[in-house]
Amino acid sequence: MKNPWVSLFLRPRTVLFLAVLGLSQASVAQRVPFALLEPGEMRAEPVPLTPLVKFTQPTIATEALGRHRFWDRENSVLFAANSAFSAADFVVTRQNLRNGGQELNPLTRQMSGSTAGLAVNFAGEAVGVVGVSYLLHKTGHHKLERAVSMLNLGSSAAAVSFGLAHR
Repeated sequence: MKNPWVSLFLRPRTVLFLAVLGLSQASVAQRVPFALLEPGEMRAEPVPLTPLVKFTQPTIATEALGRHRFWDRENSVLFAANSAFSAADFVVTRQNLRNGGQELNPLTRQMSGSTAGLAVNFAGEAVGVVGVSYLLHKTGHHKLERAVSMLNLGSSAAAVSFGLAHR
């Protein structure tokens, strides 16, 4: 016989609610109540207008740190190559589908019923690569940023060669 209380606490909504409730209590517990403060501690002291210590940033080339602009030469070349191979993949796939072939990619197969759907799929692939690369660039993963483009470039090149070989 099942215990109704156990099944109530194992529901995903209940677990999520309890997690949020527990985390919010931990953040409230970090505050110091005003009743515990001494009257002298509650006075605001004047803040000096001039800083006592002046901090300077060291001048290091951003390329030495692995940082770069997003639309630098290497990314521009990679995105142009991705767009070219996506377009070539679209043309080869469309041609093979017209000659009675079938799409092997299960995700693209859903869109292969019409030329417009196929075009949207390959354009979305090219735009998605730029978007994922940008997110990786903003989070500081510069090697992964370029790896996404190279991975998609390789898969599109393999799809084009396979499509041309199996006409």
